[in-house]
Amino acid sequence: MKLDPSFIWTAFLQLLSVIPTTLYITIVSVLVGFLIGTCVALIRIYKVPVLYPVAAGYVTFIRGTPMLTHLLLIYFGLPMIIDGLAVHYGWSFRAASIPMIGFAYISFSITAGAYMSEVVRSGLLAVDKGQLEAAHAVGMTTPQALRRIVCPQALAASLPNLSNSVIGMLHGSTLAFTVSVVDINAKAQIVASTNWKFFEAYLAAALIFWGLTVLIERAAALIEKRINLYNRGGVA
Repeated sequence: MKLDPSFIWTAFLQLLSVIPTTLYITIVSVLVGFLIGTCVALIRIYKVPVLYPVAAGYVTFIRGTPMLTHLLLIYFGLPMIIDGLAVHYGWSFRAASIPMIGFAYISFSITAGAYMSEVVRSGLLAVDKGQLEAAHAVGMTTPQALRRIVCPQALAASLPNLSNSVIGMLHGSTLAFTVSVVDINAKAQIVASTNWKFFEAYLAAALIFWGLTVLIERAAALIEKRINLYNRGGVA
């Protein structure tokens, strides 16, 4: 079997059409996961009664099980719950109305939330507790101190790990094909099935993922540089 460079380019062009799907999955899961992770991190740091063991169990379970398992549990389990509730309460809505990509959004957001909670928690713990106490001394409430003083510094400290989480979710989005979502990986398989040139198609997919990863790394570096300028007082 010989390498066909021309088909690599052909596959590359065809894969461009599904890049938005992969980016949608990544962006949604990262944003929702960051919100979940921040809430879970705060619950664990402040040991909120009742919620603390739930948050700790959530993180332990998600981090201890594969990402594909989460997707399959949501894909098969969520319809059972929704349809069961619909029958019980007489709702007209059914799980069949949920688009396939919706299961990917939900599953990957839950997965991202557990991992990002550890990133956010480590960032918050990296900030000196004395700054929070100083904020209380000048009359700030805890939410105000977190928003104005602690969180900006925690974001700067955790940004490298956050960028790694984004890259991880980008690569993890390839699992969406198991629930019939046509992302970059699934499209590569479809393109290759026309003439069995799977190596060329997956090589084109790898180049696209590599390019997207480099863009994320560059964006994270620029944001980190900007935040560090503010922290040093270099921006008026």
